[in-house]
Amino acid sequence: MTTPILSPEAWAIIEARSHDPFAWLGIHEHAKGGVVIRCLKTQAKKMWLLPKGGRAQVMKRIEGTDVFEKHWKGGSFEKAYTLRIENHDGHVWEQEDVYRFAPMLGDMDLHLIGEGNHYEKYRIMGAHVRTLDGVDGVGFAVWAPAADRVSVVGNFNHWDGREHQMRVRGSSGIWEIFIPELCEGETYKFEIRAKNGDVFEKTDPYAQQMELRPATASVVHNPKHYTWKDADWVKNRPVTQALDKPMSIYELHLGSWRRENDTYINYKDLAHQVVEYCTWMGYTHIELMPITEYPYDGSWGYQTVGYFAPTSRFGSPDDFRYFVDYCHQNNLGVFLD
Repeated sequence: MTTPILSPEAWAIIEARSHDPFAWLGIHEHAKGGVVIRCLKTQAKKMWLLPKGGRAQVMKRIEGTDVFEKHWKGGSFEKAYTLRIENHDGHVWEQEDVYRFAPMLGDMDLHLIGEGNHYEKYRIMGAHVRTLDGVDGVGFAVWAPAADRVSVVGNFNHWDGREHQMRVRGSSGIWEIFIPELCEGETYKFEIRAKNGDVFEKTDPYAQQMELRPATASVVHNPKHYTWKDADWVKNRPVTQALDKPMSIYELHLGSWRRENDTYINYKDLAHQVVEYCTWMGYTHIELMPITEYPYDGSWGYQTVGYFAPTSRFGSPDDFRYFVDYCHQNNLGVFLD
């Protein structure tokens, strides 16, 4: 087999050590006119290009690699193309090309993050369900300034870091990628290649949900599904929560406050039991000992590994929203330790 003659940048992408896979994969102008579309798919045996409104075009594998390409020589070419893939088991499916999408993070976001003045980073970092160019999917962003390469890995790509290599945004140290057709509930991690060549996986520091221990993957979550019902409490908060109002705070650890058959109780069930007790006792507020995700039960939450994810021991993030919401509806404020 003859080794193809490719640029160093192309080999860096093929060998999963590139900081900008978008520079070669996706759609680009061809030196001989027209455009060339390239896609790296480790599970593919065959691949076809499906141009918008056109017929399927066979893509040629670059010998000795998992990259397929098609030189589109004549006429205009719509960027909204898709791919048809056949794997070695004969399974055929169609999907969007990750590398045809533009960056998600704006220059102002990168500037504010760089100077340490972005106060809503949790809205853009991590994993977020979103729509880009009319396509639904999940956007991923992580800060890894010392990395040589960062990829998103999960069941959707067989935990193979070659497939969804991210791009770094200039000197910001932030890597990002939009993966179309992913949805809420997907488990994922970031695979990182260090400058010395070491490759390892990391959970998402901005994850809004994590797997129940001992599993360690992050989980894509969409917070927009929950409908809050505490509007009256929020509206009256300036009066009911004023500094000259009396306060009586009940501190509790959800994991040990009460159990059923020696197992943890869901946030929703805890909400009703805690509210009943605190109302009867005359408390105005509840202070929860740490509920951000942590690995070791015996730490009572003081080994935080995910500041943006309520621990999965007691249910989902929406279950926790219900807990807070129900407390508010019953005139109980909630503090987080």
